[in-house]
Amino acid sequence: MNHKIALTVAASLLATTALAQDKSLTVASWGGSYQDAQSKALFEPYEAATGVTVKQESYGGMSDVRLQVTSGQVTLDVVASGSGSAARAGAEGLLEPLDYDVIDVSRFPDSFYSEYCVGGDVFSVVPAYSTETYGDNGPRGWVDFFDTEKFPGSRGYRGTVAGALEPAMMALGVAPEDVYAELDSEEGIERALDKIRELKPNIAVFWTSGAQHAQLMKDGEVDMTTGWNGRFDNAAADGAAVSYNFDQGLLDYDCFAIPKGAPNKDLAMAFIAEISKPEYQDDLPKFITYGPTNGAAYETGEITEEVAASLPSSPANMAVQLPISLEWYAKWEPIAAEMYQEMLTE
Repeated sequence: MNHKIALTVAASLLATTALAQDKSLTVASWGGSYQDAQSKALFEPYEAATGVTVKQESYGGMSDVRLQVTSGQVTLDVVASGSGSAARAGAEGLLEPLDYDVIDVSRFPDSFYSEYCVGGDVFSVVPAYSTETYGDNGPRGWVDFFDTEKFPGSRGYRGTVAGALEPAMMALGVAPEDVYAELDSEEGIERALDKIRELKPNIAVFWTSGAQHAQLMKDGEVDMTTGWNGRFDNAAADGAAVSYNFDQGLLDYDCFAIPKGAPNKDLAMAFIAEISKPEYQDDLPKFITYGPTNGAAYETGEITEEVAASLPSSPANMAVQLPISLEWYAKWEPIAAEMYQEMLTE
């Protein structure tokens, strides 16, 4: 009898192991050096630790999720998203609420997770500049970026409204802590747009992806551009003559979300819980200079003081930046996006 029970238990364990090996998740991100870093620091170690296969895709953002959810043909289990996009998608009913009994966010700042999305990394929108053009004396903050007399040269600028209005408002002399109050009306949005209109003759490219703005600097196509700090660091590592600082940077985070009706919802929740642990997050800066959202990742010994100084979420760098307001984007982005597109086509 005991022998039979032992055989049954052994057979059950073998079946469970086989099932784990057959499990797979489909995870979508944005490609380029960012997804490469995620793959090396998060996705591949997760596969090794769990035996679950991560099928990676690159996607176009929440518009792809909306199409899948509204058509009832959801194939994605987990998506990487900007925090603002996830907040809007969650309000629209496109995402599953996250289970924070499963996902441990006890060491996450409150601003780095929400009902529908949990932060995976912290990045900054910064003014980057060509060291061939300006040496070590490039722009510090947005007043300098918009000053074409002090800093002549061509610019790159965001082709969508996300992260585009705040620099213009600070270039008008508005204190960072007052930016969103000043943008809390169509008149305020128009003020920021007018400032971008002034700069527009010097804007050679309105970029639409991280890969694009990094390539602009690698190719020397523009003398300075807005963009995401980690992309510039990777471009510099590839030989680009590019530098930046965090003064008045826009502090934001990317996050992970689960589309409504995901085919493997429970496994997706467990996946997010696993890769949110500090022993995963502390590896991401080895591949791209985005900071961890889990504060415990700074305590594992993997992130040196030198590396921490280059990360957006280190205390010193957070202190000189403006955190993105998800509340403002939830309220104003549809209107602001339409106004922004009108400005682009003038």
